[in-house]
Amino acid sequence: MAERADDLGIPMKLRPASGVKVQAAPMADSPRFAAAVSVPAPAALRSNEVDRRTLILGQGMSLAGEITSCDRLIVEGSIQATLEKCQHVIIAETGVFNGQASTENADVRGRFEGDLTVRKRLLIRSGGHVSGTVTYGEIEIESGGGISGTIEKAGTNNADLISLSA
Repeated sequence: MAERADDLGIPMKLRPASGVKVQAAPMADSPRFAAAVSVPAPAALRSNEVDRRTLILGQGMSLAGEITSCDRLIVEGSIQATLEKCQHVIIAETGVFNGQASTENADVRGRFEGDLTVRKRLLIRSGGHVSGTVTYGEIEIESGGGISGTIEKAGTNNADLISLSA
């Protein structure tokens, strides 16, 4: 017995209850199958696109190189890289990022060292530390978090440029 999962538009096989006789039908020639293939993916599946474009560098792992595009980067290990066009950078307590990063939002619980450009919100959590040249749209530093280097608010003339060491 072949039935279609209504929410996914994908044919799937179901196991019959014991004692039930089932007659299988060829799926490839079925008009239902052809219609299911031509139907665009439901909105629920499309919302997972962010998950598909997530790079997770696990604890104990290291990576060196260039990342040209991702929606979310989660750093639990050590990375030395240039990162462009990223939506969210999350550095876990065990994570260390050395290099250059350009992102919409950043959440730092570990360490970042280098050039960091955050167009929207930079959040430095307790225990997190950012050092180097930092440009941000808005910033929040929890008690116990730290920042040092040259810090500049995005979109301003250099009148707000400050150097900090903490």
